[in-house]
Amino acid sequence: MRPPQHRLERSVTTLWILQALVFPGLLLAGSIVAYVLWEAARPWLIAAIIISALGTLVSVAVEPWWRFAVHRWEVTDEAVYARSGWVVKEWRVAPISRIQTVDSVRGPFEQLLGLATLRVTTASSSGAIEINGLDADVAADVAERLTLITERTPGDAT
Repeated sequence: MRPPQHRLERSVTTLWILQALVFPGLLLAGSIVAYVLWEAARPWLIAAIIISALGTLVSVAVEPWWRFAVHRWEVTDEAVYARSGWVVKEWRVAPISRIQTVDSVRGPFEQLLGLATLRVTTASSSGAIEINGLDADVAADVAERLTLITERTPGDAT
């Protein structure tokens, strides 16, 4: 089986960096504030600061570029294909006849960067296929295309 054809928008790396700064960055900032204000806890807080700093560094400097190299997507008249991950790589294929809903989702950072997530829901226990980092217009076009394809696909494999 060949890999899906399309790459994500390059600006998705900025999205992943912003998302990585929210939790690990806040954890690091909180640890530093606690270190400054709570003298008795400084010996063990230094470990929390180092671990938080390393986690933030990896999340900002390595993860976005690695994920960008791995993530691919494609929509055909027969199926939706998505490959994702950076430590654990996942390959998902959803036949058109199994599709139940198609959504285009845009969180605050995605809106800021002009991106969207395409969410294709099937009857699978693995959950929806999510393709993050699409241009917002591309996501809307693909959602519309999938809607048209599924409408004219006979039968229901769910």
